[in-house]
Amino acid sequence: MALLPILRFPDPRLRKVAEPVARIDDAIRRLARDMAETMYEAPGIGLAATQVDVHKRLIVIDASETRDELLTLVNPEIVEQSGQQRGEEGCLSVPGIYDKVERAQRVVVRYLDLDGKQQTVEAEGILSVCLQHEIDHLQGRVFVEHLSQLKQQRIKSKLSKQARITA
Repeated sequence: MALLPILRFPDPRLRKVAEPVARIDDAIRRLARDMAETMYEAPGIGLAATQVDVHKRLIVIDASETRDELLTLVNPEIVEQSGQQRGEEGCLSVPGIYDKVERAQRVVVRYLDLDGKQQTVEAEGILSVCLQHEIDHLQGRVFVEHLSQLKQQRIKSKLSKQARITA
């Protein structure tokens, strides 16, 4: 397994829309394992393939407190959503930045598991938020795009300054 480099906002590659996974093979399984290792190491609770510059519809999530409930979703799609919640979000591609975002309270997501079997997950709370957040990545959206233009500009400036300091 290998740790993968995570793209940082506002990298234009984060805006690329992911292609569906045509075939679940050993390469996709290896990518999923590497993504999970990267997510746990970061540490984060979700990671989309887009964030590691692989533009396939694949996400890994573990929103459990014990960090032992890994969920790998191939070609995920939200098929139902209801309610509303507003909560603070962060992102491995936007390090150190947190802000409140409106999301559906409950979602139903259909996906394929790593054996190619169709599955469905119903989620509320943090798992619901995480699923929506990661699926946004697959559609070329980063959570800061849910914020005002002014906040987006401030975030870009802050991250640009951080990059200059660490360079």
